[in-house]
Amino acid sequence: MQVEFVSPEAVLFSGECSQVVTRTVDGDIAFLNNHAAFIGALDIGQAQLWATDGVISLAINGGFVEVSGNAVTILSDGAMAAGDIDLSEAESDLTVAEEALSSDADDVDAANAKKWAETRIQVAASS
Repeated sequence: MQVEFVSPEAVLFSGECSQVVTRTVDGDIAFLNNHAAFIGALDIGQAQLWATDGVISLAINGGFVEVSGNAVTILSDGAMAAGDIDLSEAESDLTVAEEALSSDADDVDAANAKKWAETRIQVAASS
């Protein structure tokens, strides 16, 4: 199937894949060839693309996914390929977010920042 993965900064992937797994606000979902039509909102999490030259891992920070025909389009509010993640920056961001949450456990922005930092660390470790 044809896959397009686009963020505001760049086209992160464009090509053929045999499978796509990504995280929506309702949980993880996998797409294979000839998947039924689908539109969903993306959550902060990891996306994996099974391309012809191996599995590509990406950290995603929200957006939308659409499946139509034999094509998957992912429009992410923010995304990073594993090789582009600065691990020390992600770890620093995690520490800051955890400190903010220790002061205010209901801080939604800090909770999202923590989730984004953890996702980047996970994706960087998987590469």
